[in-house]
Amino acid sequence: MERRNENRDWKRPQKAGFNKEKREERKPFSRKFERNAEEAPREFKRKRVNSFEKAEKFSDKKSRFSEKRDRFSRKERTFDREPKRFDREPKQYSEKPKQSFDKEIRLNRFIANSGVCSRREADVLIASGAVTVNGKVVTQMGVKVSTSDVVCYDGERLSHEKKVYLLLNKPKGFITTLDDPQERKTVMSLVEKACKERIYPVGRLDRNTTGLLLFTNDGDMTKKLTHPSFGARKIYHVELDKPITKNDMQSLLDGIELEDGFTRFDDIQFVEYYNDKRVVGVELHSGKNRIVRRMFEALGYYVEKLDRVSFAGLTKKDLPRGRCRFLTEKEINFLKML
Repeated sequence: MERRNENRDWKRPQKAGFNKEKREERKPFSRKFERNAEEAPREFKRKRVNSFEKAEKFSDKKSRFSEKRDRFSRKERTFDREPKRFDREPKQYSEKPKQSFDKEIRLNRFIANSGVCSRREADVLIASGAVTVNGKVVTQMGVKVSTSDVVCYDGERLSHEKKVYLLLNKPKGFITTLDDPQERKTVMSLVEKACKERIYPVGRLDRNTTGLLLFTNDGDMTKKLTHPSFGARKIYHVELDKPITKNDMQSLLDGIELEDGFTRFDDIQFVEYYNDKRVVGVELHSGKNRIVRRMFEALGYYVEKLDRVSFAGLTKKDLPRGRCRFLTEKEINFLKML
């Protein structure tokens, strides 16, 4: 306690070895602090004046530099004489030969483009003598043919055009024909810019019917999908003008006699999502004209809306109305397996 009272006048405890007298007698760290107090302000004034002089010199240099830059700027640049002009003779380039449609290609490539097989498999077919060109059997490799030549395999003529498969989600108000004399809107106007090959619709849809429509230039595929013996399944979404009874649904499954023969649905069910007995789903494989509408009209029902939601296993998932897309390799292989 006594020790604390002795140091009460101190604001804070001092470090060990502190001596105030020695601190006053300590020499300055540099010579500039040894000057007298009267000389110090003059020295600071000198330094301040020197700094201002340097700033003025720098500003003069800057102004001179800006004057030179403006003097030699691009806007004020002048030429004492005009630039020389050399009169050179224009080069004469030969015209690029136009590509003819009768361009010759290798026979194995011709067969591969027709969709029969790959190039390696085509070489095997050529070596076995199964391919003819203009009625003559060709077994030599590297033979070139043109589009005007008649190439046959297994008795059928091959087309050199690349096979294209296009799927369209048809909107309402378009007819399924190539040309219309009445100048109505056709489905070809929706796919004319999709590819360079000439494609045709597989089957038909009415003008007021919407849904999936396939286009291709593969004649064999078209024949397979349109013929009922191959069993290409089609599913329609139907909205009627009144609720349908279970007896009528059973009669549609059993079959109805129409003008062009006996026809029946493969399956018919209510659509649970709508919870309405006027909306049904229909499955069939018949390719007759307006077959769905005619079967319901035979029982006294009028079809207000008709939409094809599935065709030969293809669906319109992620395909908006009026848009089209190319089939994937998996989908094409599935169609060929039907």
